[in-house]
Amino acid sequence: MTPAGIYIHVPFCKSRCSYCDFATGLYQTELAERYVQALVVDLQTTRADELSRSIDTVYFGGGTPSMLSSDQIERILAVVHGRFQIDSKAEVTLEINPGSATKTKLREFRALGINRASFGAQTFHDDELARLGRSHNAGDILRTFEYLRAANFDNVSFDLIAGLPRQTMVQWQENVERSLGLRPEHLSFYLLEIHSNTPLAQHIERGLQPKPDDDLAAEMYKWMLERACNAYYEHYEISNLCLPGFESRHNTKYWQGDAYYGFGCSAHSFDGRSLRWSNERDVAAYVNAIENKRTPIVEQIQLSDDERRAEAVFLGMRLMRGVDTREYEQSFGVDLRIAHNEDLSRFYEAGLIEFDGEVLRLTRAGALMSNEVFAALA
Repeated sequence: MTPAGIYIHVPFCKSRCSYCDFATGLYQTELAERYVQALVVDLQTTRADELSRSIDTVYFGGGTPSMLSSDQIERILAVVHGRFQIDSKAEVTLEINPGSATKTKLREFRALGINRASFGAQTFHDDELARLGRSHNAGDILRTFEYLRAANFDNVSFDLIAGLPRQTMVQWQENVERSLGLRPEHLSFYLLEIHSNTPLAQHIERGLQPKPDDDLAAEMYKWMLERACNAYYEHYEISNLCLPGFESRHNTKYWQGDAYYGFGCSAHSFDGRSLRWSNERDVAAYVNAIENKRTPIVEQIQLSDDERRAEAVFLGMRLMRGVDTREYEQSFGVDLRIAHNEDLSRFYEAGLIEFDGEVLRLTRAGALMSNEVFAALA
């Protein structure tokens, strides 16, 4: 069996970004400590059947997990190692925002066995950072990256966002060039999504900020792919590139249907077969459930055969290596080419997909139109 991954959600941030729709809130010392204690109990009392599987990735996401103290992270990791069989070469990731950790704190995190940093740069332009409600500036990006290297982090991922309100192609190109100049091992880039009920959505609705230009964002996406690939980064997933050998092992589990277990508020889990479950989204509700010896799980979904087949396609095709149609037929008893012949022919003629023998994959143009492809093949 393929080893599973563990996801640990830390919902605290220094400030609330205007575009954020995640389960996050402002950092409060007392609540953070109660939350860590709840996480420890949740990990200690997890279901026995989850302990039978070995683990080779641990991912602290959020929020801003680096706002926790090294002592708090150490307590969480101690329980993880005590309850699960952790591979000696496990990938252990911590999401870090620029300016959220000192050089000393990063050295302490590295000493705890955290060997990968997911770094929320987003943009190198201070005016754009301010409009997004980010708590850092471009100087913080450079300084924190320098601290990460000094702390011997040799696996660093940068997050960048394209299509920001008022963002020009020149500004985007400057962001990409500055990122490539720092040479992080991994790059995640996202086209800005406007979620309802976020401050950014309200600003756009009230005319305080312009609506992002989708066509320009598409051109930004194409330009970055070409520039990064010319710099010897590999485009291995729709929104992710890496230097050879530095794929996100944890996130790849989501796309290839491996098991992962989520702890913390809003965390999701999958048993690698057909069962999904998720926790309380609200921080206080999650903590109260644990403190009162109740399960924090609020939803369980048993996937139907049709849902499993659909997920195998639209998750698997997020990986640029594509889906092997022979393996798909062996797993589900369905010939993908026959079942979706009309749609596949249409997408092939439009240059959105290609076949390499029996492997079906998105083209670079198809990656930009992936939602349309996935909707038809679901």
